[in-house]
Amino acid sequence: MIEFVLPYPPSINHYWRRVGPRTLISREGRRFRERVLAILAARRVEPLDGPLEVQVEIHPPDNRRRDIDNVQKALLDALQHGRAYVDDSQIVKLSIEKREPIDGGRTFVRIWNA
Repeated sequence: MIEFVLPYPPSINHYWRRVGPRTLISREGRRFRERVLAILAARRVEPLDGPLEVQVEIHPPDNRRRDIDNVQKALLDALQHGRAYVDDSQIVKLSIEKREPIDGGRTFVRIWNA
């Protein structure tokens, strides 16, 4: 099992931006991905292989209303780019809980082979 404490992901509503005919990851999305990559690189993570289970606890930065499903895309893509696993299609079980707010927001992630 590997465990990480990561920043709070941007909502899918803020993850993508249209620039002319192109759809790009927003500045906020790129900043989040870079922070996740740095955390995983510092831990020298080797990608897990095979079917995986992922458990996520998100702690929003404040009490505003947020949809729990809006953080999954940015988080799972950043973990893939950070080489926690080869491809997020390996995930066969995903559980996510929204917990009490933490100043600045945090995401606790556990990944293990299914």
